[in-house]
Amino acid sequence: MPEEPEIDWDALRAAATDAMRRSYSPYSNFPVGAAAIADDGRVVKGANIENASYGVTLCAECSLISDLIMSGGGRLVAFTCVDGDGGVLMPCGRCRQLLYEHSAAGMLLETVSGVKTIDEVLPDAFGPRQLEEYAGR
Repeated sequence: MPEEPEIDWDALRAAATDAMRRSYSPYSNFPVGAAAIADDGRVVKGANIENASYGVTLCAECSLISDLIMSGGGRLVAFTCVDGDGGVLMPCGRCRQLLYEHSAAGMLLETVSGVKTIDEVLPDAFGPRQLEEYAGR
């Protein structure tokens, strides 16, 4: 099993808290911030951006993935998400799929029950790695 990278979870959570402070959440009053480390060491961040038409609201994870792509792409190696009080949040199922799409194999997530891999929080996932495997047959 590969060795886990050394992650400064306090610093990553601080980056997520900084992002949370930029949230636009006038409808839910539930600001969310997210931060992740890309495979090149860059920290990317996102916050929830609500909309009066609730269905087009962007979650913090969507905002973070936009930051990842717009700042050079790559794969995520570590991720955390916080609420308005700085408490750790678990991404919903949709967001876990979104994170999986842009994750490095074995990406680490800080969750409410400790650090877990993307495969632990989204078992039997389907994404780019599975498509590459299928294409190689």
